[in-house]
Amino acid sequence: MDFTTLQKAMIDAMKARDKARKDSIAVLVSAAKKLAIDAGCREDIPDEMVDQAILKEIKSIKEQIDTCPADRTELLEEYNARLAVMSEFAPKMLSEDEVRTILNEKFADVIATKNKGQIMKAVMSELKGKADGKVINAVVAEMCK
Repeated sequence: MDFTTLQKAMIDAMKARDKARKDSIAVLVSAAKKLAIDAGCREDIPDEMVDQAILKEIKSIKEQIDTCPADRTELLEEYNARLAVMSEFAPKMLSEDEVRTILNEKFADVIATKNKGQIMKAVMSELKGKADGKVINAVVAEMCK
C-alpha cells in the first residue's frame, strides 16, 4: 500500500465527514509514520513498511474484538467497523493452497527433515507479511505428519 494513497483516503473521509472511517485510517497513517520514524526514513516511507503497520493494527483490533465482553455490543460494533475499514487497505494474503505450493517449491529440502521448528524458521522469513502465520503453521503441521 502506498503511503500517499492512505493519506488521500483519510482526506477523502474527512471531506465526507465520515468520522469513524477517518479515525480508522488515521490510526493506520500514524502507525506507518511511527514505524518510518523508528526506521529513520521519515520522508520516503516504503510500501512494505506501510503494509507491516496495517497488518499490525489489524492484528491489534482483532485481539480487541476477541477480548471484548459479549455484552458490550456498541464497543464490538465499533471494533468490527474499524476492522472492516482497515481490511480495505490490507495487503492480499496468500491462501492455504498458495502457501502449500510455495513450501513444496522452495522449501522441499527443509520439509524433508520433518522438523517443524526448523521449517517454520526457514519459511517465516520468506512468507512474513504475505500470509497469515496461523495458515502457515497449519500447513507446516500438516506436512510434518
